[in-house]
Amino acid sequence: MALYEIGNDSLRVIEQTTFVGVKLKERDVQRLLRTQIEVLDPDLYVLAEEFSEWQDSSRRIDLLAIDRDAQLVVIELKRTEDGGHMELQALRYAAMVSAMTWQEAVEAHREYLQTIGVMEDAEERILSFLDWTEARVDDFGQEVRIVLASANFSRELTTSVLWLIEKGVDIRCIRMMPYFNEQQLLLDVQQVIPLPEAADYQVRLQKKAQEEQSARREDGEKKALRRKFWDGVLELANKTLPLHEKISSSPEAFLSATNGGIQFCYIITNKNGRVELNFKRTKAENKAIFDELFAKRVEIEAAFGGQLDWQRQNNNDLSKICSDVSGGGLPDEDSWPVLQPRLVDAMKRLFDAMNPYVQKYREGADVELPSTTETPSA
Repeated sequence: MALYEIGNDSLRVIEQTTFVGVKLKERDVQRLLRTQIEVLDPDLYVLAEEFSEWQDSSRRIDLLAIDRDAQLVVIELKRTEDGGHMELQALRYAAMVSAMTWQEAVEAHREYLQTIGVMEDAEERILSFLDWTEARVDDFGQEVRIVLASANFSRELTTSVLWLIEKGVDIRCIRMMPYFNEQQLLLDVQQVIPLPEAADYQVRLQKKAQEEQSARREDGEKKALRRKFWDGVLELANKTLPLHEKISSSPEAFLSATNGGIQFCYIITNKNGRVELNFKRTKAENKAIFDELFAKRVEIEAAFGGQLDWQRQNNNDLSKICSDVSGGGLPDEDSWPVLQPRLVDAMKRLFDAMNPYVQKYREGADVELPSTTETPSA
């Protein structure tokens, strides 16, 4: 894009030039920006110039800054028309300073102030910029941002930057285009990636993508943990109760064996375990089977060795009879040696108490439906 001077009757093109053409070196641009860093970003404060605290002193960060959120900012400058490989350099520098401590930043700033002839307290200047009353070392330098400033950027570079942004790296490209106008040298400074008007939207998209990625990772980890848990349950159960012998380990929160609409099911949550008898026929059949068992509740609970939770669930198709099993939950692997045997024991007692009454249905027998719709008191 060109710049124009507005005249009375016409627009006059202002001549675009290059840093090389006007004999401006990178050090010249760097010197100008270090005292007016707000040209790149009004919320930056320069900590150091030509920063290098590693063995290879030829590797130097042009400008090292912090922002209002106390994040470190690596600023890499080029006067070329394509930016060279500045994004690769900046990534290396960002990794190098990512472990910088508060005291190291203060010392680097102290040396910088001495170099430019400012005899003020380095820590006080940083605290003033951050609007902190005292150092909050845990909040300092949690992230590292990257600013690339050049006369222009190659497609290769911008493609890399866009990919890095998509992967969660806070990196931006700022174009500094020199113009020559009747003995005046002008500088047009614009952020081109991400576009300022789209930056907030991109941040939201990036945050959403990170949350989704985290959720997928957590879901994968939880599924792997469930498989491991059920492996242990099945190893114990198959020694005493062949009910689930043909069932494989599962990534889900339940492990079930179903015959004829009668389902014996293990459940695992973050807090405890549970065994259930579920009815998975038609709604009318489910209620009829439940009512038949509920009428024999006293005998069944005596055989089970404790109270059961009878859930007819009149408004749902399913009905179930369950018993919670304490002793730990899925995330606490140390509790598994206690919880898994308890689950198996509870399932064996539930099966032994219920099977005499439901065996006929497990073998496919029809359910005798009642002639009345009266609801039991369960």
